[in-house]
Amino acid sequence: MSEERKLNEEKDIFDKIMLLPVLRLFYPLYKKHKEVLLYLFFGGLAFIVSISTFYLFNTVCGLNELVANVISWIITVSFAFLTNRKWVFKSSDKEKEGFWGQAIRFFSGRIVTLIVEEVLLYVFVTRLSFNSMAIKVIAQIAVIVLNYIISKLFVF
Repeated sequence: MSEERKLNEEKDIFDKIMLLPVLRLFYPLYKKHKEVLLYLFFGGLAFIVSISTFYLFNTVCGLNELVANVISWIITVSFAFLTNRKWVFKSSDKEKEGFWGQAIRFFSGRIVTLIVEEVLLYVFVTRLSFNSMAIKVIAQIAVIVLNYIISKLFVF
């Protein structure tokens, strides 16, 4: 097998996308900051999942903002764990115990940021009657930063 082919096979889908002719110019920057860029990409997707499921349960279904947020959190954190584990932090731990240990640490860390988010929603929406979607978006920005720190230091 040629060395070039072997190197190409070791690259993940994001590496291969960044090697396309139009994007190749940005490849050095991408390689240097890959983990953060992938975290932002999947964090952006998790943000969309969180906001859309919160909107669905709070606005469309009419659930209380705190209840809607918990349901949204369960869906979003499950999505984030799987994508962060595979693509962002490239966990190679294939042992059953390793997977569950990471899942427990990941969800535990996310519970901390869920509490932060619930307090923000309670204070600004429930008590002060701010717009629930606006506060949800603001809270998500704070949560994304905190979640990266927790994942990087304690989970993966």
